[in-house]
Amino acid sequence: MHDDINTLRRILKESRVIAVVGLSAQWHRPSYFAAKYMLEHGYRVIPVNPQYPEVLGQKCYASLRDIPRSIAAQVDLVDVFRKTADVLPVAEDAIAIGAKVFWQQLGVKNEAAGALARSKGLETVMDRCVKIEHGRLFGGLNWVGVNTRVISAKRPRWLAY
Repeated sequence: MHDDINTLRRILKESRVIAVVGLSAQWHRPSYFAAKYMLEHGYRVIPVNPQYPEVLGQKCYASLRDIPRSIAAQVDLVDVFRKTADVLPVAEDAIAIGAKVFWQQLGVKNEAAGALARSKGLETVMDRCVKIEHGRLFGGLNWVGVNTRVISAKRPRWLAY
């Protein structure tokens, strides 16, 4: 499992296409906030939820395996907003489409799914939020007084101010 600052920074810098499993179209749900934030920060988001034809203006797919091969081949990171008990089949699907990173959201920690993904060469992150981590490592949360546990005397080049 990867959760050190340098690894998380590298994963979020290199992973430009994110398939969000369990993405809700309801604006007040955490998955919606996270996906909207990532879209606004230049990531491509592919919604995965059988309940919707579209979320955040993006075509939604019923499962990872339903994403057309040409699009699935571009998926760098699979971000999982599902109950911990429901994550293992998602890990199997992430492996099947050739994702590079298997990311279980805050509150989701399925060790078996993480171990399976790691055994097939995927990097894994558990119990962390992509939005929070991006904001902590790239988005300037420290400039508004949040303790990001990232110490540096240099202003990050990626900040607009």
